[in-house]
Amino acid sequence: MAARVNKKRSFLFVSKVLGKHIPVNPYTSLLSGAALAILLYKELVPQSGQQMDKLIREAVRGLLDSNYANEAYEKLMDERLSFAFPEPIKFVGFAETATALGHSMYRLFDDGATYIHTTREDIPGLRPIIRFEEEHSHAVDHRCYALNEDAFAGDGPIVLVDDEITTGKTTLNIIRDIQEHFPRKQYVIASLLDWRTDSDEQAFADLEAELGIRITPLSLLKGKIEIQGAPILDHTEYAGQTGNAEHAATSTAEVNKDFSGVVDHCLEKDASAFERVSHSSLSTDGYANTTPYLKYTGRFGLQSADNSALDAEITRTAERLNQLRSGQRTLVMGTGEFMYIPMRIAAELGPDVYYQSTTRSPVYPHREEEYGVACGVTYPSPEDSTVGNFIYNVEPGQYDEIFVLLERESDPERMKPMLDALSCLGCDKVHVVYFNSLTKQESKGARI
Repeated sequence: MAARVNKKRSFLFVSKVLGKHIPVNPYTSLLSGAALAILLYKELVPQSGQQMDKLIREAVRGLLDSNYANEAYEKLMDERLSFAFPEPIKFVGFAETATALGHSMYRLFDDGATYIHTTREDIPGLRPIIRFEEEHSHAVDHRCYALNEDAFAGDGPIVLVDDEITTGKTTLNIIRDIQEHFPRKQYVIASLLDWRTDSDEQAFADLEAELGIRITPLSLLKGKIEIQGAPILDHTEYAGQTGNAEHAATSTAEVNKDFSGVVDHCLEKDASAFERVSHSSLSTDGYANTTPYLKYTGRFGLQSADNSALDAEITRTAERLNQLRSGQRTLVMGTGEFMYIPMRIAAELGPDVYYQSTTRSPVYPHREEEYGVACGVTYPSPEDSTVGNFIYNVEPGQYDEIFVLLERESDPERMKPMLDALSCLGCDKVHVVYFNSLTKQESKGARI
């Protein structure tokens, strides 16, 4: 647990498997999504029960023992599951935390599945096919931009994936929006944690009756929580060194004055087989980033037929980045919603590699046994300076090197606060890897 700097919700469950706030074996994160996929297959294909129960035991063993996570994940992937249904099962991951969880759940299936994740980015050149709000969040607006306008068409099941369901209000919001535009009979909500109360579960039953649908919950852990009292600190008291309550989780690590610098790398467009999407984003502070997106992150939708090409390029990129490794203890860091591809690359870099991601969730750092966030650095997002980004639980000297993977480069002046924050982590070498640079002329540093 950790204290959350958010008046709407004052606490946070800090996952030991998700790869967001705490560094993890990347196979552990991939396995958590794969385990949910096994639960789904057992639900939708009841005759597979005995086989799926065996795989669940493998998954649980891998989640409890990180040394077994790789082997357990490969065993699940070797099953090459597919859905023999008239139309693909549609997976939707919730930004930003569950983008990789949803993708890894979808990826267990070799055929018969599609995936898209919601995004908080505004892409003016595209019309979102669905849009909804996450009521308790510090960043409430979610959009889905599908290059295929028929991405939600049909009447087959939709699987909504989140890392945690506390009340389920977000899920109810998105089901209402989908049902209004793309009606169907069945939804599945999949999450690592399910903390819904009896009244919350009744709200799901009421919506089922109202809309004439069936909602099936799946989770790796289900229980009840009770919140008593109010936050003991006023929101503004978290300001710390920054004097800004919105960027409250200031660093508790000492700045390393002997830091040797940040090394930039650009994966040039003409040197990478990753397909691109040439759309600009527009931030709330008016910044238009014209750098292309990667096509198959999940933000724009993908289907089973895309998996082999994406897998091949992930392996190819991991091989290239592996040539840069010079230490034994390596951290690979995803950024914001860009989690799955960095996670997969981390998994293929070999032993002694950990994975985590930056986050926009403001958490109060505090050193105490079993408390979830010991330290953190903060900086304004390169994409939107009104949004605070955070890196948690990276201690000085913890790693020999850090690879920070960004889908897109922003203007150099907007990148500077992030690079300054990275220089505060106390690591001798930090590789900042851009998959897409602003322009060929403006790209700086080494070429991979």
